[in-house]
Amino acid sequence: METLLLWLFYISTLYAFIPGLITRLFGFRVFRRGIGMDEFALTFDDGPDPVYTSQLLDLLKKYGAKATFFVVGSNAEKYPHLIKRMHEEGHLIGIHNYVHKTNWLMGPAAVKKQIQRTNKIIHDIIGSNTHYYRPPWGIVNLFDFARRNETQIVLWSSMFGDWRQRLGADRLTERMLKKLRGGEVFLLHDCGNTLGANAQAPMEMLKALERVLQVAEKQGIGTIRIDDMIQRSEAVKRESHGQKSMPAAPKETSKQKASLSFGKRIVVSLWLLWERLFHFVFQLRTTNKEEPIFHFRIRPYRGEPVMMNGDIELANGDRVLELHFDNKRLFEIGSRSRTSVQVAIQMIRGVEKTLPELAQYVQTHPELMDVKALYGVSMINRGPEQFGFTVTDLPDSFFARSTRLYLKFLMSVIHPSGGDRLKQRSSHELIPKLIVMPMELLLDKYSEDGSHRRFSGKESGEIASDQESAEAEETALSATQPC
Repeated sequence: METLLLWLFYISTLYAFIPGLITRLFGFRVFRRGIGMDEFALTFDDGPDPVYTSQLLDLLKKYGAKATFFVVGSNAEKYPHLIKRMHEEGHLIGIHNYVHKTNWLMGPAAVKKQIQRTNKIIHDIIGSNTHYYRPPWGIVNLFDFARRNETQIVLWSSMFGDWRQRLGADRLTERMLKKLRGGEVFLLHDCGNTLGANAQAPMEMLKALERVLQVAEKQGIGTIRIDDMIQRSEAVKRESHGQKSMPAAPKETSKQKASLSFGKRIVVSLWLLWERLFHFVFQLRTTNKEEPIFHFRIRPYRGEPVMMNGDIELANGDRVLELHFDNKRLFEIGSRSRTSVQVAIQMIRGVEKTLPELAQYVQTHPELMDVKALYGVSMINRGPEQFGFTVTDLPDSFFARSTRLYLKFLMSVIHPSGGDRLKQRSSHELIPKLIVMPMELLLDKYSEDGSHRRFSGKESGEIASDQESAEAEETALSATQPC
């Protein structure tokens, strides 16, 4: 039962919950709103529909409006003449899976197949591929991010409930007019045959849309395709970054680094709430409830044999003490620090203090004496060896790949430089590693009357060389799974 619950947590958080959260609140790797423009984007999902899509195309042609259609592949296959007409009349065509099924209920290979199959259908009709993708219901999974070079995920900034016929054209018009301004991405539907929708709902949408287009024409607000909106938005960002790169007063720079956006605060709060729930369900312990660095639990090791320090083998089924960094503490340290080295020094001090506490805890709890090793998963390449850990590769698996993406997100949250730091690190430095330490070594090295023995023989304040600082940074930025 514990293993089942653990995997439910892994799947719901790594595969579904966290990706959905950071795309909706943080805009991570998705496009959902334009900046610096007077046009708004009309996007239509679920079609083409044999009745309503042709009426919609007539309406768009009447007002000279351009739109983006995220089509369901099976529908495009049935009505290729509508896809051809969209393309010939200057609209952008995107992918909405081959069938209207959420990505949370499909594995990475199945989602990839849905996208590729739909793209081939579109290519066969119009002679070119599409790069733009909107997952059904806007729900992404972890591996959707990994397709960044293949597809641009597009969400929306305004949704109106137009799939419900009872909403009516009048209320829908009112809702749409409230959001009528430059940069908005409207989500509408030209087909009502999907789960939860009403078959006649697009009829009300068409009435409301004509009224909105009339108002937009009077106000001088144009329509724009998503690809053009993305291109113009990126141009505005580049210009803005060029202005921000000019020298600024030290006080302003410091204040800017210390600030935390509202969206990021929400993400962090929900993330830490989930961590508390995880600790409660699996009864994680700690040696220091006031200022914890590690949380831990006892569990059997599942995996290939690993040779640890002292030629001690960790075998499948051996009991291990699974370590988890305290993410609240990690985030607090990252928020207070201006540089990676400052993060490193504080983390080194915390680990140096905790390992002797952990050794003493094991000695005073007889039920832990048969535990063979400390165990964790960390996104590091060097550093833990100096504490006595053995670092080895994880087998290539769903767990390893999902952990890698999750820990990238974790680094973007806790690191002083945020997501910019990820761009500076080469890909081989962002691979999760298995770290293990024999319990014998922990007790031998750290239990000697709580000596707080230094792992390198240096005081933490003596980290002076570039190489030592880099090693300290690697240690500080490590994070155990699931954190």
